[in-house]
Amino acid sequence: QALARQIAAQGAILSEWPLGTPARAANFPQRNRLIAGLVSGVVIVEAAMRSGSLITARLANEMGRDVFALPGSIYAPLSRGCHRMIKQGARLVETPDEVLEELGFVRRTASNAGRAAKQAVPPDRARSRVSSSGTALQAASAAFAQTRSSEPGPLPELAPDSQRLLAALGHSPTTLEILAARTEMEDAALHAALLRLELAGEVTLLPGGRFMRAHHD
Repeated sequence: QALARQIAAQGAILSEWPLGTPARAANFPQRNRLIAGLVSGVVIVEAAMRSGSLITARLANEMGRDVFALPGSIYAPLSRGCHRMIKQGARLVETPDEVLEELGFVRRTASNAGRAAKQAVPPDRARSRVSSSGTALQAASAAFAQTRSSEPGPLPELAPDSQRLLAALGHSPTTLEILAARTEMEDAALHAALLRLELAGEVTLLPGGRFMRAHHD
């Protein structure tokens, strides 16, 4: 409710259902149809073989929106839907820059030496749309970037248990149970190491209590 009030104050709430309608799983496809219609493209970050994300991608494709998919581990159930979308024609993307380019934006580094941030600007000429039977996606760059893991490297500033835990994370979302089995760490030590890695910016906490290596540009 607090989030809904914030959205209403700073933007707009759009729904086909009257105010006060409780959240029901049966209503989610209708909601996803509105999402697909409001965006220029949809990015599928994770999706099981049967999921609302794939429904959103299908609806977006039917509306002529661009569809993109993020590949993952072949052993991750939540990557199977993404892989199926890629086989069906969704564009494989790995970075936010690739999404921006496909949607008609290019990234240009600011000329001032003191400005390290990059700014997305429209190109001089309009970029042609990707037009295959299954090209589509939702441009959520910040959340998208957090789902990609960085390549492992030396971490001399981290304690040995933190380095061992970071190595055990791999390149796909991982639960506490799996981490405990991989590292054989006690619960207290595991939670402490995860907290240290999260504070150091090396680990990202994902919805559902899963953890993943943080992305570094």
